[in-house]
Amino acid sequence: MSARRFINILVLALALASIAMAAQSPADIEHDIGNKVYCLCGCVTSLNTCPHLNCEVKAEMQKIIRADLSQGKTEPEILQDLVDRYGEKVLAAPPPHGFNLTAWILPSVGLLIGLFLAVTFVRRWLRPAVQAAALSGGAPPDESVRAAVEEEMKKYVD
Repeated sequence: MSARRFINILVLALALASIAMAAQSPADIEHDIGNKVYCLCGCVTSLNTCPHLNCEVKAEMQKIIRADLSQGKTEPEILQDLVDRYGEKVLAAPPPHGFNLTAWILPSVGLLIGLFLAVTFVRRWLRPAVQAAALSGGAPPDESVRAAVEEEMKKYVD
C-alpha cells in the first residue's frame, strides 16, 4: 500500500469519526450531561447514578436538561444553565480557573512531592549499607587488635 493511499484512508476514517461524534442523539447528550453533573439530593453521585428511587431532584434536573435540548441548546450551554440555577457545586469536575485550579494542579504537585520524598528516603536508607560495604572491603585490621582478639578467644576455647 502506498503512503498516499494510507493517508487518504486515515483522513477518511477521521472524517467519519468526527461526523459520528457530531451526530449524537439528544439521549446521548443527556446521558453525557448526566455524567458531568451531581444530583443535588444529597447522595453525592452523578445525576445518572443517583441511587434514590423517585428522586425529585433528579427528575427536576433531567426535566431542565430535556427542555434545554428541545430548545436546541448545546451541551456547554446546558451545563451553564445548570450552573446558573444551582451554582458551580452542580458540576462533577470544577472548571479549571480561579481557586478551582487548585483541584486540577494539587494532585500532580502532591504526586511529585511524594515521589521526591520516596526517592530521598530510599537513598538515605541505602547509604549506610553502601558505607558499610565500603568499610568491610577496606584496609586490613591492625595486627595488635588481631592478636588481642586471638588471646581472648584462646581463653574460652581451652
